[in-house]
Amino acid sequence: MTYDETLNYLFTRLQSFHNCGAAAYKPGLEKAFRLSEAFGNPHTRFKSIHVGGTNGKGSVSHSLASVLMEAGLKVGLYTSPHLVDFTERIRINGKPIGHGEVIRFVERFKQMGMEESDPSFFELTTIMAFDWFARKNVDVAVIEVGLGGRLDTTNIITPLLSVITNISYDHTALLGNTLQAIATEKAGIIKPGVPAVIGRRHPETDHVFTSCSTQVIFAEDIPLYDAFMVNEHTVTYNSSPWGNIESCLTGDCQQENMQTILTALNVLEKSAGFQLSAEAVLQGLRNVCRNTGLMGRWMTVSDNPRVICDTGHNPDAWKFLSQRLNRYNPQQLYLVLGFVNDKDYGTILDMLPRDAHYYFVQPSVNRAASSVTVKHTAKSLGFEGEAFPSVMEGYNAAIDDARSNMCFVEPSHQARSKDTSRLDETRNPVVFVGGSTFVVADLIAGLN
Repeated sequence: MTYDETLNYLFTRLQSFHNCGAAAYKPGLEKAFRLSEAFGNPHTRFKSIHVGGTNGKGSVSHSLASVLMEAGLKVGLYTSPHLVDFTERIRINGKPIGHGEVIRFVERFKQMGMEESDPSFFELTTIMAFDWFARKNVDVAVIEVGLGGRLDTTNIITPLLSVITNISYDHTALLGNTLQAIATEKAGIIKPGVPAVIGRRHPETDHVFTSCSTQVIFAEDIPLYDAFMVNEHTVTYNSSPWGNIESCLTGDCQQENMQTILTALNVLEKSAGFQLSAEAVLQGLRNVCRNTGLMGRWMTVSDNPRVICDTGHNPDAWKFLSQRLNRYNPQQLYLVLGFVNDKDYGTILDMLPRDAHYYFVQPSVNRAASSVTVKHTAKSLGFEGEAFPSVMEGYNAAIDDARSNMCFVEPSHQARSKDTSRLDETRNPVVFVGGSTFVVADLIAGLN
């Protein structure tokens, strides 16, 4: 098999959430345990940290991996979905799994005669990651939950630490339509005797975690920095136990994520015996993107005009994104937005300024919401914009329009007196691309 043939097998022969959505979700761990047993139970042969939650688990996973790498450890990292190439999901010390490794694993699976067990894409590729980590003798692996937690394939591991970033509404058809129900599913990754860090408190979910038979630490209860300062391309966190931290992750949600990350590092030192020097923590958090290949988190793509993309794709994530976007002068704001059809994009749109420029696009996945349908929904909410059949067509139109408007527009005296928060952001156009991970994936692939 070639690499392309192998990917075709994984994405078409097996059901993937990437393409099918809920139809690909196969809850339960029995098949995962059987698959792992067939490959020699690799999930038992490396130490791990398990990271779940509704939002922020990717940033937290990559950040923990980066710090552990800077501490001199050989670190596996398993995350999903990918943006450009499948191998981004499975890394050791930031380096993606090789194409040959992917091919050989799938060929081994087929030769075992296990195709009749009909695993999902995520079940098989999770065991692929675990097998590679075990064979390469990683010191520790950071494992991001795929969906939910209790019945997620990754939950066959028994980690050194479980982390749950936050609980909000997403995938409600699969996880439940109350915060308590969603929290119960996500709390399923917490194991007896294994400490758990919970990033965000909520009165509807706290009791779900405190009822677990283990030590539960709420990150909000242990402030590990006392102030932060947002700069153009970094955020500085003052007075952490390891000194002043400069982070390359600058989205508004990252302050909450940082508290979760620092609490997790603190627990790893105290409960799991990890030795993390100040230099390892500071360098790890400064170089998360460079060390681990993290992309798409309030990521600046270019500066002339400024282009930013972000993978936030549910209303809770967009509470942070909309706060940031609403600081810009809407006449200088060009929004390239696309969604998948199982997301509440009407609620997301309703958070945004009506008088910005809108370009509705359709990502290249089967689950994509029609850009024309999104345009109609937006129009019913009071937005004007154009629909485009692909991300790059909408992006290129936004770039052309933004470049034609690259001059400072002096706000009126009335505008200055009413909304001074926009004055610092009026000089140049800003193009934002997002709404779905798959929109960002199409953008990065198109630019490359």
